Amino acid sequence: MVRRDADLAIVRSMETPDETTAPSTGIAALDWAGASADPHYRAAVVDLLGALAYGELAAFERLADDAKLAPELEDKAQLAAMAAAEFHHFERLRDRLSEIGASPKEAMEPFGAALDEFHRQTAPSDWLEGLVKAYVGDSIASDFYREVAARLDTDTRTLVLAVLDDTGHASFAVEKVRAAIEADPRVGGRLALWARRLMGEALSQAQRVVADRDALSTMLVGGVAGGFDLAEAGRMFTRITEAHTKRMAALGLAA
Repeated sequence: MVRRDADLAIVRSMETPDETTAPSTGIAALDWAGASADPHYRAAVVDLLGALAYGELAAFERLADDAKLAPELEDKAQLAAMAAAEFHHFERLRDRLSEIGASPKEAMEPFGAALDEFHRQTAPSDWLEGLVKAYVGDSIASDFYREVAARLDTDTRTLVLAVLDDTGHASFAVEKVRAAIEADPRVGGRLALWARRLMGEALSQAQRVVADRDALSTMLVGGVAGGFDLAEAGRMFTRITEAHTKRMAALGLAA
């Protein structure tokens, strides 16, 4: 029990965005009114919010589907509540896109095919695989968006970090997966392989999304909003990989 509590504490600490890392100069020191005067930055933010909005909508749909696989009624209710929270995040992003004069539909559409293909290729075969997918896949995406958020204007950064708040799924997934492994240790090997596959697919999907959107890629790698240079991009992916390794340990799985 002590070990499990310690692992859950690690999970919770990784879910808290470190806003102190945000740069205090350039775009990151401006509010939306000041930063959006740059049309390239505005286009990048519309892309970013569109990608996030579609991701939140997909998360809502996936959690609703996962609830059907839940073995217990209380598990179904827990996942339903998480799905509702994801939909609320989607609504906030959709409304923000409208507020800044962008069409939510047009902002989300470019990302639908890549995200849908990711979910098609990583469809879980059972309840536990669904939990691991939501935990691992969503956490990798959240880590990436938090890295990006440090380079955004103050208004957009606040929104992005708010919609990345954990819905309770992390601790729920850790508890259920660890209990399943304790009941049958053979489950651990299968889920470890599944999580490694998810890591590779998630990173590949992120690269495809960014490569297809000029404004977004320019923001991330130089030019706009103090984007990552190649060295910093490497360090960013190292940090994301290290966080993934810690989450795998929390689940009781080998990275």
